[in-house]
Amino acid sequence: MDFLDIVTVASDGLKERKFRFALNLLGILIGCAAVTGLISITQGLGDEVGSQLEMFGPNNIMILPGDISQGGPVGGSKFYWRDVNTIEKIPHIDLVAPIMGTELATYQSRGDVYFCYVYGSTPEYFWIFKSFELAEGRELLQSDTASVVIGHNVAQPDDEKDPLYEVGDRIKLTVRVNKEDKEMSFRIVGILKKVGGTFGSEDDQSVVMPYRVFQQLFEVGGEFSFVAVTVDDPENLEDVTSRLEDKLGDISTLTYETIQETVGQVLGTIEAVLGGIAAISLLVAGVGIINTMTISVMERTREIGILKAVGSKSRDILLIFISEAVLTGFIGGILGGLFGFLLSRVVGNYIGLPVTNSIELLIGITFFAILTAVLSGLYPAWRAANLHPVEALRYE
Repeated sequence: MDFLDIVTVASDGLKERKFRFALNLLGILIGCAAVTGLISITQGLGDEVGSQLEMFGPNNIMILPGDISQGGPVGGSKFYWRDVNTIEKIPHIDLVAPIMGTELATYQSRGDVYFCYVYGSTPEYFWIFKSFELAEGRELLQSDTASVVIGHNVAQPDDEKDPLYEVGDRIKLTVRVNKEDKEMSFRIVGILKKVGGTFGSEDDQSVVMPYRVFQQLFEVGGEFSFVAVTVDDPENLEDVTSRLEDKLGDISTLTYETIQETVGQVLGTIEAVLGGIAAISLLVAGVGIINTMTISVMERTREIGILKAVGSKSRDILLIFISEAVLTGFIGGILGGLFGFLLSRVVGNYIGLPVTNSIELLIGITFFAILTAVLSGLYPAWRAANLHPVEALRYE
């Protein structure tokens, strides 16, 4: 039998047993859809994190007091001006922005109450984090007093069609200080473009003010929560990080590479676990294929005997049943992959996460489905190929 005859006989065999073929197909489809959907969502999460990392800046270092690997900065640990001065003297550091925050505040507009996160810093804050682009107005200046730059969602919350604030408007913030409410009015000098959250932060929900005004509003001393710096060249990041640790002692430093490495490990673990769980569906589908193909061999014993009697070789019989498994895996893999893409899009839109669908993933999952089906069909195919033609013809 030539290749075309083998494929034709295999196709006819599947058509004659539509219900069992549909069950096998469904098992493969569910498994492939689960694997494809989960991997697409995980890859989308990875791409989203990667884009947020780009916003962090490859030349930037975030310096935090204490050891965050032990669960966060040491309680009560802060930076002071002497620490900032020490940082400024380290070679290869171009810009330094001490940052106070994060504090919660509320504001009212059109009868509704909204909340925001308040930071205090210097004008260098916007020079370091270049991803914070202005939609309107300007950045903070050294001479600013009661002025603020607000995030996109502060000016226009997602549920509002029209902006609540524009450049030049005044915003009154209410904060809780020493168990009492305190109010202070600010002039809006700039509104940031929408950037999205970065590693759990809410940059679009932020209000940035001069650190001296922050001290006055929240009645705090000259203590900074963290310090952001820019290094002149990415190649000097390691040297600068080492010098910072030598000079400041118990600190934690975050760079583009360290964050990327940590996030990559976490996402890799999530992807492996989710992929493993979804692959169980394919294993179950494989058991179903073994069962149905074994029954198919029993039902077609006489047919196999006739094929051998008219000259078909054992190899031909083996290839017929393997071809049935390949067709089942191929169709199930393609349909499952496409359905997984659709499912991931629906879930991604619902949770607000972009997903990544790639032709390489579809090809890979289809190959995986074919491999699963072939491995599952090997024993039934081998059993069919080794039937004795005389015994097969006498089988009822």
